[in-house]
Amino acid sequence: MKINQFWIRVLGIFGIFGGLTLFAGDMLFYYDPINTNFRENMGNASDFRIITSGITSLIATWFYMLGLVQVYYALKPTKPLLRNIILICFGAVLTAYGVIHGAYIAIATSSKLATQNNLDINKAVYLATEANNILRLFIYPIFGLLSILFIIQVWKRKTLYPRWIILFFPLIPFLIQSPICKNLSGNIWTIICGGYLNLILVVFFTASTIALWNIKNIR
Repeated sequence: MKINQFWIRVLGIFGIFGGLTLFAGDMLFYYDPINTNFRENMGNASDFRIITSGITSLIATWFYMLGLVQVYYALKPTKPLLRNIILICFGAVLTAYGVIHGAYIAIATSSKLATQNNLDINKAVYLATEANNILRLFIYPIFGLLSILFIIQVWKRKTLYPRWIILFFPLIPFLIQSPICKNLSGNIWTIICGGYLNLILVVFFTASTIALWNIKNIR
């Protein structure tokens, strides 16, 4: 199967759109110009914002999976077994982004009901939050395996990526999330830290698209 330079670029742009779409979904849940408490903001969000945010989880997942096709072609020189493992892990992680974001509807709805009925918001969202946290536990080991294999293959020059792409692979920004968020406040904190996990994928797919921008036809 061949793919030309135009489609390599387009596929990367789809990945970027996936991150931006789900980032918008994060802001529909979290953003309030005068409050940085995520649960309170979800409790005060309109029905339209909550429903629309849920819809972004599906659309963004489609975009992310299209973006993954670009990564597939970048991994063409890699041994088939390793390439397939990396792609399955990456696909599992990207799919989980959509599933976990969609599950946040339960947290947002619980927050909204608690706010409307003067209930303890932390108790109201406890069950939905615990379920969401358990979903994440399935992804962490997959993400760990993905990171190890991807970084090793890139470092050994077994892919079409240059080595500098490692700096933009999601593992690096994921590990520095805490110190970054500790030094932010106000609306900037809400925007960056509220949408951080999707912003790191925007960064990755942007870097991936730049790295492969001039790649010619690949078999």
